[in-house]
Parts: sequence; structure tokens; C-alpha cells
Amino acid sequence: MRRRMPAGGPKQALGGVVFSLLPRIGLSLSMLLGVCTLVFLLIHLVPGDPVEVMLGEGARPADQEALRHALGLDRPLAVQYLEYLGRLARLDLGMSLHAQRPVLDLLSERVGPTLELAVASLSLAIVLAIPLGVLAAHYRGRGVDRAAMTFSMLGAAIPNFWLGPLLILVFSLWLGWTPVSGREGALSLVLPAVTLGTGLAAVLARMVRSSVLEVLGEDYVRTARAKGLGPLAVLWRHALRNAWLPILTLIGLQFGALLGGAVITETVFSWPGLGSLLVEAIQTRDYPLVQGAVLLIALTYLAVNTLTDLLYVAIDPRVRAV
Repeated sequence: MRRRMPAGGPKQALGGVVFSLLPRIGLSLSMLLGVCTLVFLLIHLVPGDPVEVMLGEGARPADQEALRHALGLDRPLAVQYLEYLGRLARLDLGMSLHAQRPVLDLLSERVGPTLELAVASLSLAIVLAIPLGVLAAHYRGRGVDRAAMTFSMLGAAIPNFWLGPLLILVFSLWLGWTPVSGREGALSLVLPAVTLGTGLAAVLARMVRSSVLEVLGEDYVRTARAKGLGPLAVLWRHALRNAWLPILTLIGLQFGALLGGAVITETVFSWPGLGSLLVEAIQTRDYPLVQGAVLLIALTYLAVNTLTDLLYVAIDPRVRAV
């Protein structure tokens, strides 16, 4: 039997999808403005005079006034805010006090390595977590389930600042298989990706297991089994497909955090990403660079989560009615 097209045809269906996305896009834009405002207020919420924090207590008054004028802190707050939004619209994040280079140039140099590490870590986490979670749900209470959950517990419990140096000690210093630190080819990506990916896989595997277990008791799964489908077909074609929403949520959150810069891992492996750049900017009291890095991290996290919300509509049409 042929499925009947809803009244109005595909154009009306497409219009309904677009209409359902408008509130989410509007919320994301309002959050975008809120993030920009919070980053702007950061300098005014710092206890004491931020100029003294950047230059030190022994700085001369003339130097303090020159920096205050260079940062525009001697102007009314409302004027500073409007000028700040205007600079953001022109993608002007100011100059780095330490490097004497545009902040946007410094950030653009670090985005690529962070994106590379984030994609590698999340890919490793998905490759490990999806099969482990599905098998743990299928063999609930058996040895496979206990082994998968033991891995999940260990991966979540071991901190990155301990696992990273341990991997360096074994695979770099003892075996000599990988570089100790830095970004010098594909092998230098292995240890940082494993350090981040195992922890992510541990959390994701538990989510996959619980989501698959939740849908295994649904009527459509029992119907698929009654039709004679094998266990693998039931798991991968029916159970996992309908358990994707909470899994996708966690993947989006994890990817947003990775793009924001895995500060500890990047510092341990001297990986030239956003996280290590933020640490360097804080140590040198380079406020414009700190402000730009925090803004980029926050906006990246917001963008990833907004894309995750939009993917909900493509995966599950029931979300359109929410």
C-alpha cells in the first residue's frame, strides 16, 4: 500500500520543519548575545583594577593610564559595550598584549590542532563505546556486561593528568613508539587522543547501554523479534536506531567540550591548541587574548549544542511537535 502524502504536499512538510526550528534558532541567538555580554563583563567583574592585575602592582601610573586608554576602560560602560559588539561584528578581538599580534590570528592558529584532537578523540570514543554499550545491553548481567562496565568505571575514574604521563612513560620513553610531546606528525596525535578518547568512551558506553536497554522492552522490538529477525538485526536496526537521541546529546556535549580545548591534556602533551593557549594567556596576564579565547570556547560550545538540537528534528520527527 502506498503512503499518502500529507495535505499540502512536501512544501507544507518542509514549512513545518522550518517553523519548528525557529524557536530553537531564536533561543540560540539570545544565548549568543548573553555569552558575548558575559565575556564583556568579565573584565569589570574581576576584583580590583584589571589594569593593575595585568601590569603588576609596581607599574607606573602613566603606564596604567596608557593601558587603560588602550583597552578603552576610561570610557563609559555603555559606550564600551556598544563598541565591543561593533568590534565583534567586524571579527576584531583586539591585540595581544604579550605577542603584539591580533588575537584573531593567534586563535585561528590554534583552532586546527584542537579540532584535529577533538575529532580523533571523539572518533575513538564512538568506535569503542557503541559496540561495548550495545553488547553490554544485549548480554545484560553476563560476563560481557560486567567487563564493559568495568572498563567504563575505570575510564571514568582515571584522570587525564595521571593517564597522560603514564602513556608517555610507557609508549614514548620505554618503548619509543611515539613522540613525547608536541605536534609532529600522525604519531604525536595517538597518545593525546587515547588519553581523551578512553575517558569519553567510558561515559558514552554507559549511556549507550542504558538507552538500548530502555528501548529493548518496547512493542516494536518485540514485534521485530516475533517476525523472526535475528538478535543482531534487532539490536542494530531497531533498538540502537531508536536510542540515538540521548546518545546524540552526550556526543554533542562531549564534542563541544573538546572543541573548547582540553586544557589538561593539551598542557600535558604540549599540544598547540586552544586549551594550552588559554593557559599561556592567563600566565602572562594577556587579558585581550584571555577574553578572545573564552569567547571562542563559549561560542563553539553553543554552536555545537545548537547543531545537536537541530539534528534531533532530522533523527526523530516527534521532536518537531515539542
